[in-house]
Amino acid sequence: MIQIERDDPTRRDVHQLLSEHLADMFATSPAESVHALAHSALSEPSITFWTAREKGELLGCGALKLLDSPDDPARGTPHQFGEIKSMRTTASARGRGVATLMLRHIVDEARRRDYERICLETGTDEYFAPARRLYVRNGFTERPPFADYTRDPNSVFMELRF
Repeated sequence: MIQIERDDPTRRDVHQLLSEHLADMFATSPAESVHALAHSALSEPSITFWTAREKGELLGCGALKLLDSPDDPARGTPHQFGEIKSMRTTASARGRGVATLMLRHIVDEARRRDYERICLETGTDEYFAPARRLYVRNGFTERPPFADYTRDPNSVFMELRF
């Protein structure tokens, strides 16, 4: 049975998976379009990091970063929302539904925290097509850049509103 639990991004097997993730991001996108976080950034207090494991074997990871939105005229106050970061499945676990389980876990946590939405950035290259399909299947829609992002032909911005 696959277990998803909070974990340490500096843990040896996780560090290796995140290193592969960063290497793939730089291999498929121009450096200025790589928005994957470095290992150390995933330990910041604004980020909750999880791994998916089965019998102790690492299958994947994902994170939820807390973001603050500026004043929203419709709400009258600043509000919080989340950004999905560092979604990655090990090569041996691909096709087993690990990414779907992790995504649903992150979405459920965002709902539990009472976020009004969660957003993400992913690539436009064919390499990212499976990720884009996963997000669309789970209700995400395209949106303009959010937070500190700017328009980029190598990026797709998506959100899921609750």
